Amino acid sequence: MQKLLGKTALITGGNSGIGLATAKLFLEQGARVAVTGRDPESLAQAQRDLGQDTLVLRSDAGKLADIEQLMATVGERFGGHLDVLFINAAAGQPAPLALTTEAQFDNMSDISFRGVFFAIQKAVPLMRPGSSIIVTTSIANQVGAPGFSVYAACKAAARSLVQTASLELAAHGIRVNAIAPGPIDTPGFGRWDVPQEVVDAAREDFTRRSPSKRFGTASEVANVALFLASDASSYVVGAELVVDGGMSLLM
Repeated sequence: MQKLLGKTALITGGNSGIGLATAKLFLEQGARVAVTGRDPESLAQAQRDLGQDTLVLRSDAGKLADIEQLMATVGERFGGHLDVLFINAAAGQPAPLALTTEAQFDNMSDISFRGVFFAIQKAVPLMRPGSSIIVTTSIANQVGAPGFSVYAACKAAARSLVQTASLELAAHGIRVNAIAPGPIDTPGFGRWDVPQEVVDAAREDFTRRSPSKRFGTASEVANVALFLASDASSYVVGAELVVDGGMSLLM
């Protein structure tokens, strides 16, 4: 039985990694799907991967005007309603606290917190009772994350927002929850402005410290997103489900 049959879903940052894996799974489960991203090449590849029936849109998750236009377009395409909103777009570049620039701060906070807030706000008018909002946070939001101070703080803010929004929107029949991934093997990992040996060292360190001794896969996170999007999680409200192979237990 398809778990999302007849439902509509919007996935921001759905052009690669976790978002793309989730889009594929949602399609398999019967949903009509829209995905967004900023990179034209990966968007074009996502369109090929997901098929012409999937709505693939270039949209900046950190810009209010883009968010408003996105919701208008999705509403028009999906008959004025949305059942699942998966806010997965994020930005995270490593930088020591003392060297983080205003531009870096603004880029990360615009996408990873400000954009999350306004995506929820602008999507709510489209969402029916029984619908689900899912936000990708991170295990970095509850521990110290040297070199990722802005990213971690934004994810902590997003976690707090999920809790507050879940209380405000429960009366409307809208559930809000979060997924907190640990190290996941996606194209986004290591796409940093640092030498490759730094990326390789980080990957080796994460693998060594993980109780599972490996990175997670995008499909493993997608399976959790499916649970939160489906009626199987109808009594799950304001939760943050950790998908990290046990790594946060050691932090």
